[in-house]
Amino acid sequence: QAGFDARTPLSIDQDPTQFTRPLQRDFKGARIGWLGDLNGYLPTEPGVMDLCGNALRNFATIGCTVEEVQPDFAPERLWRTWLTLRGFLLAGIAGPLYANEKTRALLKPEAVWEIESGLKLTGADVWRASADRSAWYQALNTLFQKFDFLVLPSAQVFPFDATQDWPKSIAGQTMDTYHRWMEVAIGGTLAGVPTIAVPAGFSPAGLPMGLQILGPTQQDLAVLQMACAWEQASGYTQRRSPLLG
Repeated sequence: QAGFDARTPLSIDQDPTQFTRPLQRDFKGARIGWLGDLNGYLPTEPGVMDLCGNALRNFATIGCTVEEVQPDFAPERLWRTWLTLRGFLLAGIAGPLYANEKTRALLKPEAVWEIESGLKLTGADVWRASADRSAWYQALNTLFQKFDFLVLPSAQVFPFDATQDWPKSIAGQTMDTYHRWMEVAIGGTLAGVPTIAVPAGFSPAGLPMGLQILGPTQQDLAVLQMACAWEQASGYTQRRSPLLG
């Protein structure tokens, strides 16, 4: 958002002063693609999908149309791609800590598992994941030919007790890794498209939930403008959880 810099080839080649201006914009006629839980693939805590589904009405208030849609890309393939690239990255970053017996003893079991998984990868594994990442980007790009924004929940579970390290299961489905419970968040990151989280309200217990809004490549300003319009239409940022009194 600071403008183009040749040292960072993916930086936005746009006037950076646009981000200093008011974000108000008319979104009448904008098209929203609702990805939901990826056609039942993502397990979610009871209440998450109902809350997010009800929150979608705020797009209509803004003047948008909402349509359910699914990308032409298997969700499990997306997960394998992300898991491979993450393991490869962490093996490189934290490999020296793992190689040293003293520092390895300080690593939590999940970190050791992920580093070891990354060290086992072959060049072919990483190449395949890289190719799949490109294919995932193209799948989203195809959807952006029809939709201005794509939306899905920001989380699969409501906030949990701080003494719990991570959810071991969701809706009766066992989480096979320590980060599978937040699988819903990998799509925008892996594609490299601008993504923002906005509030979607509270559960009956007063726990917050949100929505992710994904925009086309380099449409960062449009995503910020949509988030601004959403906050003004929904009023969620002005509400307090009953838990806070």
